[in-house]
Amino acid sequence: MPPNPIFGVFLHAIGATSAAFCYTPQKGARSWSWQTFWLAQASVCWLALLLLVAWLTIPQLGTVLAEAPRTAMVNAFLLGMLYGVGGTAFGLAIKYLGFSLTYAVAIGISCVLGTLLPPMISGQLTEVFGRTGSGWVLAGIGIGTVGIIFSGLAGRLKELDLGESGGSFNLAKGLPLCILAGVLSAVYGFSLAAGQPIADTAAKYGAGYFEGNVIYIFSNTGAFLTTALYCGWLHLRHKTMGEYFELPAGMHRARLPLNFGLALLTGCLWYGQFFFYGLGHVRMGDYKFSSWGIHMIMLVLFSACVGLIFREWKGCRSRTWTSLAAALLILVAAVLALAYGSYIGESASGH
Repeated sequence: MPPNPIFGVFLHAIGATSAAFCYTPQKGARSWSWQTFWLAQASVCWLALLLLVAWLTIPQLGTVLAEAPRTAMVNAFLLGMLYGVGGTAFGLAIKYLGFSLTYAVAIGISCVLGTLLPPMISGQLTEVFGRTGSGWVLAGIGIGTVGIIFSGLAGRLKELDLGESGGSFNLAKGLPLCILAGVLSAVYGFSLAAGQPIADTAAKYGAGYFEGNVIYIFSNTGAFLTTALYCGWLHLRHKTMGEYFELPAGMHRARLPLNFGLALLTGCLWYGQFFFYGLGHVRMGDYKFSSWGIHMIMLVLFSACVGLIFREWKGCRSRTWTSLAAALLILVAAVLALAYGSYIGESASGH
């Protein structure tokens, strides 16, 4: 499988676009609590789809799972559980900081840590940044982090302009949750790295570019377990389990199937980011470590674009639009720097 980092970046862009759109179907759900919708879509993206896609794309899946190292399976699963905790912390942080600040801080932390820590812990950081093009990659991560901060600033100004902040803003409660979400979200990259021996076994049996799909069986089910436990606790606390079977009186009977359909669509979009992330990752060659940073930066970039498509910025003041424009330009520059650095690095290596 010859590396092709430019095509890899393109595939990462598809995954990030899918992730950017994945929250939009939830807006159409009615008479479902957050935990009902969240568990329904998580059952799709973190359980059903990953098993189905692995079965369809990994030749001799049973043999692969029998031969793959058990340690890799356990480590990928446990690290995936931590990633699930990070997702829950992210949801709670939004309650206190609003979506924009939570997004900027959490994803900014995740971008930097998820990119730099894996080669640092493996002792390869010096080697990685001694390669041709590494300066561009490092610059791309730095520029992207600045762009994420600008995006958060623009989002915060938008919330103030449109009165979206509500009365629950609490920096003291929200910031620790936000930092926790960022750190534990970065753990997902470690989970995938821990599961690489499983993918190597799948590659031996002809999985090719789809080898990463087998890792999700462990990384994502770990995230599903922690999510299911938290949602189950919320169901018991608020007595909302019955929402899966019956809606309040007066709701049209078609609303329940529609809610499930929207949860299914959300799950498919969310899984799409993992699917295309894996396809992009295996094409990045010596700069695979940059995949997480590229994905995070593109996620913020395309999320802002989705907001523009749905006219979420209508009515904002000029300073807010200026901040948003600056954020988008900086994020685009970051993606170009990362792509160029990976490209010249692969060209120099002769792949």
